[in-house]
Amino acid sequence: MPLRRKKEVTEAAFSRREREIMDILYTLGSASGQEVQARLSGEPSYSTVRTLLRVLETKGHVTHTAEDLRYVYRPAAPRDSARRSALNRLVHTFFEGSAKQAVAAFLDPGAYELSRTDLEELSEMIRKAKEEAR
Repeated sequence: MPLRRKKEVTEAAFSRREREIMDILYTLGSASGQEVQARLSGEPSYSTVRTLLRVLETKGHVTHTAEDLRYVYRPAAPRDSARRSALNRLVHTFFEGSAKQAVAAFLDPGAYELSRTDLEELSEMIRKAKEEAR
């Protein structure tokens, strides 16, 4: 059965490099252009990084503040919102929209090691989801 979402999430079309910058900003919480540049693959120029940051800001995905003569960039959307969007993209791209198939992949003992405690916590989450679905 395809994934049903409670609220429609619009996934922005990011280029590979824009996605990489967003991943860096979510990981760090905030970063200067130089900090982003240092973590990007392929050694892009500083002007390229600044241009991409301005593009992301124009699109509404990034904000900046001036701190000590430099701009510090932050994701505009909360991490939880970005997490849901990324998960939605993953489920639709690799699991044909099936949340069940995605969960089954995580439960595959050959793919991940889940402790007994992890499995008990997941069981409790499933129990609560069943109650809410009634």
